[in-house]
Amino acid sequence: MNNVTHWTVPLDHPAFAGHFPGTPILPGVVLLDVALQTIADSRGIALDLCEISAVKFLSPARPGDELLIQHSISAGGTLRFDILADLRKIASGSIVPGPSP
Repeated sequence: MNNVTHWTVPLDHPAFAGHFPGTPILPGVVLLDVALQTIADSRGIALDLCEISAVKFLSPARPGDELLIQHSISAGGTLRFDILADLRKIASGSIVPGPSP
C-alpha cells in the first residue's frame, strides 16, 4: 500500500456513549467514514460518486487506538484499503470510484 495516514481514536468520541458502555468499541460505520474521508482527501475524489465493493471488519477499534489507514489504487482504478492498529488488522475493503463529474 502506498498511501498512509495515521489517526488516533479519540478517547471521548461520542459514539462510545452507547457502543458499548463498559467496553467501548468504535462502530464500523464511524471507522469506515474516517477511512473513506481520508482516502477521498488524499486522492481528490468525490465520495458520492464511489461504490463500496467490499468491507470486512476483523477486530474492534477501541478508545486511544493509533490506527494506520493505508490505501492503494489498482491498474483498473479500484482503491483497496487496510486499517491496522499495530500488527492487528481492524478492517479492509475496496471502493470503486465513479465517473468524474
